[in-house]
Amino acid sequence: MADVGELAPDFELPDQEEQRVKLSSFRDERVVVLYFYPKDFTPGCTAEACEFRDSYSDFTDAGAIVLGVSADRAETHQGFADKHRLPFRLLTDRGGALARQYGVKRTLGLIAGRETFVIDKKGRIRHRFASQLFATKHVAEALRIVKQLQDES
Repeated sequence: MADVGELAPDFELPDQEEQRVKLSSFRDERVVVLYFYPKDFTPGCTAEACEFRDSYSDFTDAGAIVLGVSADRAETHQGFADKHRLPFRLLTDRGGALARQYGVKRTLGLIAGRETFVIDKKGRIRHRFASQLFATKHVAEALRIVKQLQDES
């Protein structure tokens, strides 16, 4: 399980365009907002993704990059990103290995978890927020922490 203060587990996963994304490639460059969500095109996940989309310039202005993660296939991610004009990358975690590595808990053991991690430029987890029911609250929480990190710089 990945906890606040620890180094974030590194990974390399494909995005919606089948391009490989490696967490450590952002080290010393950008804060990373890594958010895990259950499934493309579901109401809560769509609301969350659109909230991240609508706040995307606030994140980038504060020096952060947003990465969404679910077990959906790249093709499904591509359709989801296209339909909702998502400016950030959606990563494919087939089988949920990365979610398990980060300790993202499933709801009732069935539904993939919804959890957001803010990872600083040194690769340390600075914030962890879990809420299956309040999907859009993840965005405000993450942005608040990213702005705090920007102020510390």
